[in-house]
Amino acid sequence: MTRLNVNDTLCEALFASGLQRSDALTPEVVAEVISRTVRQLGIEGCTSRMAQEFGDHPEAAASRMRWIRQLVSELPAPRLTRAGSWPPRQGSDLHAARSAARRAYCAA
Repeated sequence: MTRLNVNDTLCEALFASGLQRSDALTPEVVAEVISRTVRQLGIEGCTSRMAQEFGDHPEAAASRMRWIRQLVSELPAPRLTRAGSWPPRQGSDLHAARSAARRAYCAA
């Protein structure tokens, strides 16, 4: 079994979502979109939707994935708490999105 790559999972969920470049993209909005998409489709559903788009529209899919990867890389790094903890504090939007991705991956 391979380790879960959370960034890949986040990118797949964003790719499968209806998120658009013109949307107001705050870290909270992005986290909510990831959580909602993973809840609706599951990790395998996100991967399937992404694969279908790459098969049907490879140029458009590649452009969308480049944008998604750039978006994920530009999300602010979570601030470390005084204890220097990572992942983000429980209850934060980013923590919730990552936790939803992990739960969906483990359930699959």
